[in-house]
Amino acid sequence: MTVPDPGHPGHVPDGPGVPVPEHGAWLRRGISRDGGPLVEDREVVWLQVGSSYADSRGFAGTTTFDGSQVHFHHLTGEPGEDAGTFRWDGANLVERGTNTDGSTFLEIWTPLPDADGVCGSWSGPDHHVVRVGRHVVHVDSHAGTYRRL
Repeated sequence: MTVPDPGHPGHVPDGPGVPVPEHGAWLRRGISRDGGPLVEDREVVWLQVGSSYADSRGFAGTTTFDGSQVHFHHLTGEPGEDAGTFRWDGANLVERGTNTDGSTFLEIWTPLPDADGVCGSWSGPDHHVVRVGRHVVHVDSHAGTYRRL
């Protein structure tokens, strides 16, 4: 998969973003850093239920939408907060953002099958679990783990 390019089908225009769906299981298809090529070197899964999310990279918490960007508030795992502008490209979500060090990124998220059925979010003092259909992400202070049931 390539980075959406102006003038080609699949180009995602600039402008205000959209909120993330309130229910979804997403597989990252690639990341471009600072305008570089789209690459993927590991499996990254993001689950969303209402305002709760968990990311298999090792962070979980809540999301808010300010009318343009989605803000990911990290409550468990890797500390911090990040924000991105999301736009639809067919069935995929394209996320663009800027890191705290000023570097930029673009990520392509593809919906996972089997995301219907039981869903929920559970948290404790040092962990957060999100389930969407057959997909579960568990995050604690050490790591994130993805399992397909």
